[in-house]
Amino acid sequence: LSVRGVPVFASEVFDDIKGQWESAKIDWKRQSGATIVLNGVQHPWMDAITPLVPHFTKLTGIEVKVQTQSESEYIASLPVKLGAKSATPDVYMVWALGQAVTAGWLEPLGPMFADPKLADLAWWDVDDLFPSTRAYQTWADGNQYVVSVTAEAQTLFANKTMLDEKGLALPKTMDELLATAKALKTDDVAGIAMRAKSGDGATWPAGGFVFSYGGAIIDLDGKVAVDKPEAVAAIDMYGKLLREAGPIGIGNYHWMECLNDFMAGAVAMSSDSSNFATDIGNKDKSAVAGQAVYGGMPAAAGKPPKPNIYNWTIGMNPNAANKDAAFLFLLWATSKPTAAMAAAAGLATQRTSAWKTSAFGERFGEQVVSAVLENLNAADADLMKATWFHAKGPQILDAFGIGVNEVVTGAKDAQSAMTAAAEKMR
Repeated sequence: LSVRGVPVFASEVFDDIKGQWESAKIDWKRQSGATIVLNGVQHPWMDAITPLVPHFTKLTGIEVKVQTQSESEYIASLPVKLGAKSATPDVYMVWALGQAVTAGWLEPLGPMFADPKLADLAWWDVDDLFPSTRAYQTWADGNQYVVSVTAEAQTLFANKTMLDEKGLALPKTMDELLATAKALKTDDVAGIAMRAKSGDGATWPAGGFVFSYGGAIIDLDGKVAVDKPEAVAAIDMYGKLLREAGPIGIGNYHWMECLNDFMAGAVAMSSDSSNFATDIGNKDKSAVAGQAVYGGMPAAAGKPPKPNIYNWTIGMNPNAANKDAAFLFLLWATSKPTAAMAAAAGLATQRTSAWKTSAFGERFGEQVVSAVLENLNAADADLMKATWFHAKGPQILDAFGIGVNEVVTGAKDAQSAMTAAAEKMR
């Protein structure tokens, strides 16, 4: 995205863009002279938003100190800062929402969004967010503690060249997925690879299978449901796919092994994060760039597909010294114009309008966009939240992940593994 051929984040194009923000009924200058700290993990959102921060400073007069850390550093240091009631960071990327809300590390944003002196809801346009994103941002108490900045959905991707060589189409059902994976498997190429590593490794894509079979890990009433027939059938299929058509050593595969093998042409299909499309299409990283095709989550018999989703979010420190300045940043960073600029850099944002821009289509790929939009709109955020946002989420997911690994490796059948997982959860 550019103005007069100059990158949109360049300072000299600010005058061309500022009207999109100034059209809001917001006094952007009301905290001019303030300074806030943004803390985030090394992530595409931080890569996209950091070059745009000077626009925010010109618009508001608020200085933003950007602090980016590695994942391990971030996970270790952020709870210490927040637990000690430090006034910084003012705004931060939320790593574990359930933990943050339960610990009181997030300022409730609902009252701020509802105050016309602070926000212009018509301009900010909540309806522009994906339905799953709107649900994702709402906590069990009905309040909003975070704002989403990305949206990713579990998406099926396959090597089209390999499909064409066998005269096969992209699978639409789970039974077709199994048959296609087995047909594509050769001595040199695995038919499919998905996460299967014990612990939290397998949980996200396996969760999408459970949801798509009409099941739940933790149901909407907060009860353990992973040992119910629907969940057991889902994990039975997940294990069968990987045992019969997966690569050697699949029990040790996390997302990176699945992605790397697909990009190397060693795997024909996978079901994982839509964000992988950026690397898959990168000729500098991928041997199969231009050969991939993307599709919706395959359907189980008589059930609507419900792929898993994930949104990175940002929130406000309740001990921030200047919450008004921090809220202005939250509004700006998640607004339509800012999201459109981030999308032009290839970021999969939380806004439907950004996904429809030609700049994003060119960076992400029109066929990818179509498939991912299908999955984002089919997702059930409440099912995901019931497990991933649970106060005991890490323990629940660990038990589930161990059970999935046992099924994939053949150590246990699906019923035995999910029964044992459910007992641990309870």
